[in-house]
Amino acid sequence: MPSLGRLHLITDTRPGRDPLTVVRAALTVARADLVVQVRVEDSATDREAYDLARRVLALCQPYEATCLVNDRLHVALAVGAAGGHVGADDLPVTAARRVLGPTGVLGATARAPETANAAVAAGASYLGVGPCHPTSTKSGLPDPIGPTGVRAVADAVDVPVIAIGGVTAAHVRELRAAGAYGVAVVGALSAAADPAQATATLIEALTC
Repeated sequence: MPSLGRLHLITDTRPGRDPLTVVRAALTVARADLVVQVRVEDSATDREAYDLARRVLALCQPYEATCLVNDRLHVALAVGAAGGHVGADDLPVTAARRVLGPTGVLGATARAPETANAAVAAGASYLGVGPCHPTSTKSGLPDPIGPTGVRAVADAVDVPVIAIGGVTAAHVRELRAAGAYGVAVVGALSAAADPAQATATLIEALTC
């Protein structure tokens, strides 16, 4: 498995957002410390997902940054991404591991020690744990688990835990103290006036 960066940027493809510009800005600062998770709206076609993932991968390669595709593992394979991430309503982790093969990076969503352990046993390379804080970037999420919930999962597994959900730079230190290996963000970068500066602030918080 490639070395996993501590800052995960999830692409924001909602109307009015410019995911490629944000990815470019973040890469110039974070370089190989960045993992870009290509996520598209449920209404997006596979062709749209493929086109975005292909462009993101091309941006990542010169920096040796990791590119993953959320949910649509066939798109990850089609573009040659390092792997993918599956949520609670996507393919089971065992099936996702079969799709990606033994060496692909496979992230899985968890919010409790029991589901976290099951995901790791089924082949997850890392866990996206949350939501940690309230967020408006995705609807239908359960209540936030906070740093206490992150710690419960981090203490139960031996794979990297990536805290997600309403994460800003101000939250990073407490999440790292709770055992998170890194954080995943959407709005903290996609809504930033200066995504490069916002990336620098997040990276500084992650490495302190």
